[in-house]
Amino acid sequence: MATLQVDPIPRALYSLGLLIRELEIPLTNPIQTIKDLTQSALGNINAAASLADLEKVRVAVLGRKGELAGISKTFGAMAPEDRAKAGQLLNEAKATLEKSFEDRKASLEGSESDQRFKAEWIDLTVPPQGIAPGHIHPVTQVQDEIEQLFISMGFRVLDGPEVETDYYNFDALNIPSDHPARDMQDTFWMTDGHLLRTHTSPVQVRALQKYGAPMRMIAPGRVFRNEEVDASHEHTFYQVEGMMVDRDVSVSHLIYFMQTLLSSVFGRKVTVRLRPGYFPFVEPGFELDIQCLICGGNGCAVCKQSGWVELLPCGLVHPNVIANCGLDPQEWNGFAFGLGLTRLAMMRYAIDDIRLLQSGDLRFLNQF
Repeated sequence: MATLQVDPIPRALYSLGLLIRELEIPLTNPIQTIKDLTQSALGNINAAASLADLEKVRVAVLGRKGELAGISKTFGAMAPEDRAKAGQLLNEAKATLEKSFEDRKASLEGSESDQRFKAEWIDLTVPPQGIAPGHIHPVTQVQDEIEQLFISMGFRVLDGPEVETDYYNFDALNIPSDHPARDMQDTFWMTDGHLLRTHTSPVQVRALQKYGAPMRMIAPGRVFRNEEVDASHEHTFYQVEGMMVDRDVSVSHLIYFMQTLLSSVFGRKVTVRLRPGYFPFVEPGFELDIQCLICGGNGCAVCKQSGWVELLPCGLVHPNVIANCGLDPQEWNGFAFGLGLTRLAMMRYAIDDIRLLQSGDLRFLNQF
């Protein structure tokens, strides 16, 4: 036989309501029924542990279809003298239960408010437990060291716009519009003809045009290339451009400053190789490679299994660039280099995936 399932709180009152509302059986002793109902409802009101439970009791007893309403429907079958007594008692019961309900509601609301107050309480007079220290990004650490090194050797630290013109990013650096070298740098072009700089070399031209020669400067900053991302390539990375323009500057000056730079960054002698390289803004041009410090030259994903990492394109500044800056190339010459700060940081801290540097993963950054 199937059993009828009811809510726990009004269960004690359900049989009475079933008789009254569903079977419409007249009450044989309405006075006692109202008294029993009142006592039972008072017990359920006091036992309610939450506002939701209390509302269930209210609906079951005081609602439009509740127990008291069900009793009032049976008054028509009562004798006149019983009807008057039952009516008076019913009104008293309703008033008693409503007052008890409001008192219990106020008590529960106060209790829940206290709990919320305690949970959200903040004592602003208590000293803080301490501020967790931040972590300087590994690329920033390397950049700071390089800046301090070159400042100690008489170089300026300069900056330039990341959104550049075609002139400063290409033309002034001896890369005209029909030059094949433009294909070597996959460029992010903007709708107004500007571009995101593909290297920090434009700062060379801006510096010489503004300050003239002699000039010693470095320009660290962010650059952009429309490249496919992998373990050693990113579309956004960091470089530091360096240049020295003076009279009678030679390749020996370039080699000296590069050796000083690398020994300072790595704190030890590193294995490098210098090989011819082509860059329109230098002549002659060189590629300075460093033996991969991740695999020790054995080959890995960072060095593309070659054992070497391209680190430092360099050379003597092309006479056309000197002339484009408003200087006489017969009087002035110099060297320039472009160092990959991001790759240098990878070598310094043995980071095997360039994508980690801009991932925003605090688990990675907290190591530095």
